[in-house]
Amino acid sequence: MTRKTFIALVFSTAFALSCTESGAPDVPSGGNDDEVISEVTEVSEVSSSISMNISTDKSKYNPGETVTFTADNMPSGAKVRYRHNDETILIQDATAATWQWTAPSEDFTGYMVDIFIEKDKGELIYGTIAVDVSSDWTRFPRYGFVGDFDSSKLQDGVIEAEMDFLRRCHINGIQFYDWHNKHHWPLGGTMDKLDEVYKDIANRPVYTEALKKYIQVQHEYGMKCMFYNLCFGALDDAAADGVKDEWYIFKGVNHTDKDYHGLPSDWKSSIYVLDPGNEQWQEYLIQRNNEVYAHFDFDGFHIDQLGDRGDRYDWYSNKVNLPKGYASFIKAMKEAHPDKTLVMNAVGSYGASQIAGTGCMGFLYNECWSSEAEFKDLYNIIKSNDSYSGNKLNTVFAAYMNYECDNREFNIPGVLLADAVMFAIGGSHLELGDHMLCREYFPYQGVRMNEALRTQIIRYYDFMTAYQNLLRGESTAAEINIDMTYTGSAKNVKIASWPPQQGKITTFAKQTDGKQVIHMLNFLSAESLSWRDLKGDAVEPRLVNSIPVEIKTDKTIRKVWVASPDKHAGAPVELAFKQTREAVSFTVPSLKYWTMIVME
Repeated sequence: MTRKTFIALVFSTAFALSCTESGAPDVPSGGNDDEVISEVTEVSEVSSSISMNISTDKSKYNPGETVTFTADNMPSGAKVRYRHNDETILIQDATAATWQWTAPSEDFTGYMVDIFIEKDKGELIYGTIAVDVSSDWTRFPRYGFVGDFDSSKLQDGVIEAEMDFLRRCHINGIQFYDWHNKHHWPLGGTMDKLDEVYKDIANRPVYTEALKKYIQVQHEYGMKCMFYNLCFGALDDAAADGVKDEWYIFKGVNHTDKDYHGLPSDWKSSIYVLDPGNEQWQEYLIQRNNEVYAHFDFDGFHIDQLGDRGDRYDWYSNKVNLPKGYASFIKAMKEAHPDKTLVMNAVGSYGASQIAGTGCMGFLYNECWSSEAEFKDLYNIIKSNDSYSGNKLNTVFAAYMNYECDNREFNIPGVLLADAVMFAIGGSHLELGDHMLCREYFPYQGVRMNEALRTQIIRYYDFMTAYQNLLRGESTAAEINIDMTYTGSAKNVKIASWPPQQGKITTFAKQTDGKQVIHMLNFLSAESLSWRDLKGDAVEPRLVNSIPVEIKTDKTIRKVWVASPDKHAGAPVELAFKQTREAVSFTVPSLKYWTMIVME
């Protein structure tokens, strides 16, 4: 390696001996506050020419499993490097377009792998890819979906191509949306005989062979498969299938005005709402789910609801407590199938505490609407979920971008800034599937992803995966306040702590594994503080280069490095820095949407 780092430590002997048990030296009193106590003055130069496509054979790996990489346009003399955060684990000569690596034994760990060439004063990076080594996908969920199961999916290579992109984005769990025959009878057919093709709620054809092919390919790619259904839905023919009137909920007492969710007249039926806490209904749906699991190798049940219904009553005129019913339903489903993963949607956070409180969730899932439309609301959701789950479960946002748009492409600035914030604060985003998601009805495809966004999405998901231990390894309980000051002369660059403010760079920081992790999020050009970008008109943030900053700290800093999905395809870059008794100062190379700073 050509990396050369010069560290000038100007500690006196007395200062060096005054270290505390935590390893952070006490700052002696007196003396010149501007005295340099530590300085890194020379680091390797890093440049990039991201021209390579790199892929892995799975979306995640178990510890010790073999990872197979494939790359195109491998340059002569290239090397492949494996890093955890900024720490290099291994460097090898890149001698072939396909090669293998044995994943380390440490569980729940993210890695960044890059192809580079050594230069006289540094290195040139040609491509990067992340690797997730986790025995349980729910620890760091990256959730995707599929929503169409018609005959076109049975054409050669269609499903493989869709899932290949999701694999490249390290999607490790898939929600099968509206795959079922009826909400109260999800199986297309009977226990004895499956239908080759049946109709979903919207009267769209569902091919049983397509379902099985999706599950097969996803499992080959290391993904888990979750079947979607409501916790309390029945169609208008449910009585013929054994659903009792006594199980429903009603808008009025004396079982009057059965509650329902209205759907278009050309669909199979509206959806009538049952009491999720009714034990007889629970047992009925458990039997239906037994049939599903008997015929399809699903890994779990994605449970949906419809949000706050207002005052509702059971058959006996008792007011129904839906969140309490959700908890009862979840526990019954888990008891029936303890080996299956459960996830439940908290629509607008309705019932979130009861859902999390069951202790049965793989992770927490929030569908966000207008009541939670601002960036600060996303953080509040994670903060609440951390509290509800005892800081044990990560959060996935079902957050629909460009919602009021139709027949156009996604607005890249809106999507990337939303993802940057969600990932920086410790969340993930349900958005990738057999197309990119823009509505709560997943099959809708009125807004499309273009190739430019597709490329950038890969960078963002590489970044979330490679640095998952810094981003999602600690809860909001690890959040810290930092005092960062812009020390440059540009009058249009301002820095402020979370929550976001228009016209400013926003910082969000955590203390993780002895490191201060500081996220810089670019709101300098923001015309709104809503993540939704409803009309798809969010403007591209202006790129800021060479941002000199100073951070107040009483801890001795050993190393400062940065990484960004917008620069060098996420590869980390060490920075020169200077530390005095009161602060550390350095220059952030650039900020487009999101740059992560790590002070060790």
